[in-house]
Amino acid sequence: MVNSNDKIDLSVVIPLYDEAENLSPLFARLREELGKLDLNWEVIFVDDGSDDDSLARMREIKAASDRVKIIQFRRNFGKSAALSAGFKLVRGDKVVIMDADLQDDPNEIPSLLEKIDQGFDLVSGWRIKRHDRLVKRYTSRIFNRATSIMTGVKMHDFNCGLKAFRREVTDAVPLYGELHRYIPVLAYWKGFKVTEKQVRHHPRAFGRSKFGLYRFFAGFTDLITVMFLTKYVKKPLHLFGGIGLFFFVAGLLINAYLVGVDLLLGNVIRVRPLLFLGVLLMLIGFQFISTGLLGEMMAMTHQEDEAEYLIRRIWD
Repeated sequence: MVNSNDKIDLSVVIPLYDEAENLSPLFARLREELGKLDLNWEVIFVDDGSDDDSLARMREIKAASDRVKIIQFRRNFGKSAALSAGFKLVRGDKVVIMDADLQDDPNEIPSLLEKIDQGFDLVSGWRIKRHDRLVKRYTSRIFNRATSIMTGVKMHDFNCGLKAFRREVTDAVPLYGELHRYIPVLAYWKGFKVTEKQVRHHPRAFGRSKFGLYRFFAGFTDLITVMFLTKYVKKPLHLFGGIGLFFFVAGLLINAYLVGVDLLLGNVIRVRPLLFLGVLLMLIGFQFISTGLLGEMMAMTHQEDEAEYLIRRIWD
């Protein structure tokens, strides 16, 4: 029995979308593994707008265990929103996240927690042998390599669904859009100690993967957002000013060339396409700085003031 006033040592957050067949075996494995630990634990399922019988299965699990909580979204808002909602409900000093598709192995949780006890704030799984489609494996390699180079965070598998945190990390890292892919980067740039550990990865037994090429390309656009939030949010002109200055100087040089040529020839500056290009580049320089800066600042303000998901109901 878990009393609402009892201290919780570990919270497991599981975002899901149409995973009805996987939920009962997943919880059975979790209960078996967590039962071996000398910890008071809870499991928080976040139903991200499922259209199948996922909610019914979760309610059956909750009826049999008072360690379970359920969050149900009104529609599908995405994994980042689901994790954000789950993080707001956790009571554990340590937090583990994992996918509901049975590909993440609950047996890996104790070894991840050992890394936390060794002094790390975040431990991310590293799927050495992945049981996914070929296209997903190779696009993931490209994504991981690009992210490591651009952010300076030396990891092999940023988007592994199995991760362990200290509670301070989940409280400090904001999630919206598709930023769940970059939790290690966001934590690292806030000063947390980040590492990874090799974990087992299983083939999907039921259901289908939610991966699509749109998510792959969306990940790279969010990488630009992460770069701004981690490196330039306090000094945005270092990014936008540099790009804007490039365009402005290019336009200025074009216009200077035209002025010099016409003066040497003794002519009045004539209207020509190259002149329009020079003026346009100078305007782009100004607009790139102002529009980009204001857009990112507005996005951050909106994210802090208003959640991007709607909860239908919570079973606590």
